[in-house]
Amino acid sequence: MSEKHVVIVGGGYAGIETAKILEKRSARGDKLKITLVDRNPYHTLMTELHEIAGSRTDPEAVKISFQRIFAASRVYLVVDEVTGVDFESRKVKTKRQELPYDYLVLSTGGRPEFFGIEGVQQHSFTLWSLEDAIRIRDHVELMFREAARESDPASRQRLLTFVVAGAGFTGIELVGELIERADVLCRQYHIDRDEVRLIVVEAQDRILPIIADRPRRAAERFLKKKGVTILVNSPIVKAEEGAYILNDLSRIEGSTLVWTCGVQASEFTAKISLTKGKVSNDQCSIATPEGIHGMAACYFEEDEKEIVGQRGRILVNEFMQSVDYANVYLCGDVIWYLHQERVVPQIVENALQSAETVAHNILAECRGKKKKAYTPKFHGFMVSIGSRYAVATVVGKNLTGFFAMLLKHLVNVHYLWGLAGFNAVWTYVQDEFVDVKHRRSLLRGHLSAKVPAFLVLPARLWLGFVWLIEGWNKIGEGWLRFDRSRTGFLFSRGVKQAGEAAVAAASVQPLADAAAQATEWGAPAAPQAADTVVAASAAWPEAAANTSQSLGKILDLDKPILAWDSWPVSLFRTIFMDNMAAHIPYPVFQTLIVLAEIAIGLALMGGLMTFPAAAASLVMCAVFILSGMFTWAQLSLVFLAVVMLGGAGQSFGLDHWFVPWIKDQWASMRLAQRTHLYAGEPRLPGKKR
Repeated sequence: MSEKHVVIVGGGYAGIETAKILEKRSARGDKLKITLVDRNPYHTLMTELHEIAGSRTDPEAVKISFQRIFAASRVYLVVDEVTGVDFESRKVKTKRQELPYDYLVLSTGGRPEFFGIEGVQQHSFTLWSLEDAIRIRDHVELMFREAARESDPASRQRLLTFVVAGAGFTGIELVGELIERADVLCRQYHIDRDEVRLIVVEAQDRILPIIADRPRRAAERFLKKKGVTILVNSPIVKAEEGAYILNDLSRIEGSTLVWTCGVQASEFTAKISLTKGKVSNDQCSIATPEGIHGMAACYFEEDEKEIVGQRGRILVNEFMQSVDYANVYLCGDVIWYLHQERVVPQIVENALQSAETVAHNILAECRGKKKKAYTPKFHGFMVSIGSRYAVATVVGKNLTGFFAMLLKHLVNVHYLWGLAGFNAVWTYVQDEFVDVKHRRSLLRGHLSAKVPAFLVLPARLWLGFVWLIEGWNKIGEGWLRFDRSRTGFLFSRGVKQAGEAAVAAASVQPLADAAAQATEWGAPAAPQAADTVVAASAAWPEAAANTSQSLGKILDLDKPILAWDSWPVSLFRTIFMDNMAAHIPYPVFQTLIVLAEIAIGLALMGGLMTFPAAAASLVMCAVFILSGMFTWAQLSLVFLAVVMLGGAGQSFGLDHWFVPWIKDQWASMRLAQRTHLYAGEPRLPGKKR
């Protein structure tokens, strides 16, 4: 079987999913070469663009580089702009090269639809790309900055009026972000919040028409409570600079219009000769190198603009093939496909499910097997309104508020895990919960407060010192002299450690050393030893003792957290100590404990590998707690170790140099890239920073 070349045009949700499934499911016998072509070197999380526009997260939060997704995979990446396709000779033409193909997958996505309404594209912003979101973010702050120095009331009101046309997912999510952003900017520029007008304009008779009535009404109540004006049955019929005219000829004076009213196929479909299911109403849209978008606040040279012409969603059959060429498949927003007499919506679930059908059918054709028809199964819809509120209709269930927002985060995490595993999920958690500003997160910023690493330096040094002294004291107590076991108290009565039989049975120890000998007597040694140590070290003045006896102790900090004969300690001792650790020769066991404590101490004091040292500290504390020998007074060691997990060694510690180096080394390994078990970007072989 000769090698088959699959070229995928477009790195959106559908294109990425197609490439990942083909790469995952294809075997060596399939002999597939997979090439992904996109004008950008990254995948954009389109469903999160409203967060960038509202300045809740930074632009990097919605960018996932193709290298992070496909490093160490068999997918070949081409960053270039596709200019056309020669379907007869089977070649994809880009600005710099031609790519031959056996199978072509077009997943070029969608672009805003302006419906040919006069002035709308020229005087509006759109939210269909990262560049769009950044423009809106910068423009909104500019309006507040100019309003702060504007003395004319009419001009000031125009600057502080923000109109969102379209009450679908994108429009409502953007308004939710603008509600929170306005609160922040009003404080920053000393503007009365009542001066800010947020207006939603919708041509239909309701907002969020695709959502069930109960969550839809909840969303409407929430928006009105936050001061948003909602105008339904009010399509915009004309836009001009500083004003937007509605169908009843009323005017809204404002400096900001964000257009989210419709979606059509990208401008790419105007360049290819494939049968379209529906042609755009607007056949004179202006496109730039970024594609079709709102032109407000955008400045391009005239030779960089072009009139797009006829574009539309491409007609496909039930196998997601073009009706013109059997070896051309399509998926995502670009397809026109009727399911149960309704055209499939341009949403992420449609993109992912149609991509799965495309990948399955290409592999089926290569293997001579039967193709399957596309049967979409949409599970529901979720809309966030700001950082802490959402509404959802999922598998017939309606949710609002906290749980709807939590579900939206979980769905995002599920998608990102399939996209780039731990790498993408960890970045998402950081962006959504840890690095947020102004408490704009579901957890209201409780995870975003940070302690400078240099402030925990004394705690790091103290914790390291304690572990170092613990290990050193054990050496002084004879743990490295192997005439007898010093760890027998960790085991049940009658259990002997490996190697203990060689010790002279006549060895006698004083009671003060009972905590360090094997439990060979009829009663557990550890409680006796603990009582002896407490009695010897608690030489309180007589007056203090009398006071303690008269008032009583709320908590005796010198008592073990878990008693030696409690069920957790007994269970741990029976399962782990008696049945596992007892098989380790006691000289080895004792040496390991001493060396571990000293190593933890030195690592923490030097700030070298602080995270694993702190993690090892927690493990050691857990073992001692479950052994019934860790007191309440020692519990602070656990909390100090938790603090050390936050990178305490990178301030005045060797981790300042070691951590970046080891991250680079790990991120350059094929295993890390294949499993996505690293943070940040992969380090490609042969490339220096």
